[in-house]
Amino acid sequence: MSAQSPPAPTAAERARAHAMVDGDERRARIAWSRVLEPRRERPGLPLTRLEVALHEIGYTTAWHRLVDGDLPRAESARAHVPAVDVDAELSRVTRSRARVVVPGDADWPTALDHPLIRPHLIHVRGQGCLADLTQRAVAVVGSRAGTGYGEAVARELGSGIARSGWTVVSGAAFGIDAAAHQGGLVVDGPGVAVLPCGPDRTYPVSNQRLVDAVAESGAVVTELATGTVARRHRFLARNRLIAALSRCCIVVEAGLRSGSLNTAGWAEALHLPVGAVPGPVTQMSSAGCNEWIQKTRAGLVADTGDVLALAGSVGDAPDEVAELLGPARPLDALTAAQRGVHDLLSLRQESAVGDLATELVLPVEEVIAILSVLQIEGWVTQGESGGWLRTPAG
Repeated sequence: MSAQSPPAPTAAERARAHAMVDGDERRARIAWSRVLEPRRERPGLPLTRLEVALHEIGYTTAWHRLVDGDLPRAESARAHVPAVDVDAELSRVTRSRARVVVPGDADWPTALDHPLIRPHLIHVRGQGCLADLTQRAVAVVGSRAGTGYGEAVARELGSGIARSGWTVVSGAAFGIDAAAHQGGLVVDGPGVAVLPCGPDRTYPVSNQRLVDAVAESGAVVTELATGTVARRHRFLARNRLIAALSRCCIVVEAGLRSGSLNTAGWAEALHLPVGAVPGPVTQMSSAGCNEWIQKTRAGLVADTGDVLALAGSVGDAPDEVAELLGPARPLDALTAAQRGVHDLLSLRQESAVGDLATELVLPVEEVIAILSVLQIEGWVTQGESGGWLRTPAG
């Protein structure tokens, strides 16, 4: 016996749903946040057809087509349309002392536009501008059941990162997350906490004071609608935001199946550096870190200098780190995206733009733009067959 389809909105409900969004992109994104929750639990999961439609036709058009029943495979989302009240949602967000941030706002970090990330919107609570806070930011994550060793290292790294003028990004959970935030707060450094619940909630509740302190010096972020409670899949989806809002990801303590390795996996998929703090070989709480170091998926991190070496080019690093790294090379001037394209190219075998885009998980148009800049600056050249090569000077 097949399950019944959810009831379609009535004519009056459709009229109201159209009117409360009209042609406003921000209001459309708020409406979508109430009917379609991002379920990006790990890198490599394909977008649903509904998510593809959102990005192809835009949030406003997609909303009106959803209301009218013109979007394929959207029955579940459409069933929630009658319950959506954009004005009420905005009021709830305001009462939680947060603000809605969408693409085009000064607060919006462009890293969130990456095809793997793309939240409908984000809610931001705090005094800092999120886009500015995440220009120089490091994710520090690890086990919720951190050992004394792991938490001490996390606090030390958090302090060192903040003291060097970088933002500490984490999830405000028990254990390593909390220790990293605490380390940054001790030296009055900025922090960003990304939550797996709505902006009107805190998880874990007992870390309310910590989350409030992060908001005072930086920002608290979530992509989830008000009233949303923390669930396992929301922790995993949240991890992609932690990775995207950072220049690199440091795992302090993690077992072989730790959720913090999921965050490292997102960083890896975004072509961001990953570092890990080694632990005793007899301690399962460090087995995940040790394995990533052994398999060269993560660089070994022992102190703040190692973190900053991963996080930034020599030009970004303080003098003492620059001394450790040696003199700057011309390649250090390239952005992370430019370096990613450059590193994939060969001196002799041409690479097609489409292959580069697939490997880097970037839009073809973005890869073409990067190649144009690299060609002007002499790093790459176009071959006889139309593919791309690294120049001998590069």
